[in-house]
Amino acid sequence: MKSLTLHILAGVSLIAGLISCKKDTSNNTIPAVTKTDSIQVAFDPAAPNTFFSFKNDAVVANSDSATTNWDFGLRNVNFIINSHISGPGNAGVITQTGIYDSYTQAAQSGYAYDTTSTQLAIDAGFTTGWYIYNSTTHAFSPKAGQFFVIRTADNHYVKMEILSVNYVPFAGQVPVTLIYKFHFAYQADGSTTF
Repeated sequence: MKSLTLHILAGVSLIAGLISCKKDTSNNTIPAVTKTDSIQVAFDPAAPNTFFSFKNDAVVANSDSATTNWDFGLRNVNFIINSHISGPGNAGVITQTGIYDSYTQAAQSGYAYDTTSTQLAIDAGFTTGWYIYNSTTHAFSPKAGQFFVIRTADNHYVKMEILSVNYVPFAGQVPVTLIYKFHFAYQADGSTTF
């Protein structure tokens, strides 16, 4: 009887050990790459765009403007995205309100595009746009509780929040260069989960 009890206990221990070692396969999504970055752009509305790639976390040369190597371009306060009138890619944008950290699933549809040079996916209107401008200090600040969900030029998903916009002034404190600081989560595996 004592031997049977020991065998039963040994069997239960073995089964418990095997169950606890079982690999968790419930979530095979690769975690999104999360980064904080900054780029400098010209304040001059006639200057060339500064192009950025989420995949490479880098500014892209202007000579690549006709490729899918970039996801968004920025000049002054105007964003362009790489699709339709602005580029050959498949990028789209949803301007999202809410809490950036709580947003975990990109939408499959509902993305806006740059349809004309004045009808851009990200609104930069002086009173309706993504920012608040102080004409006394020339400071730009992103609207609180607003961020962007972006389908990239090559069909990956990103959420991006602008953290601050600072500037390098010249005489009279008028901006010459804007410095955008932002963070983003880029899903490299093509899924919509952040």
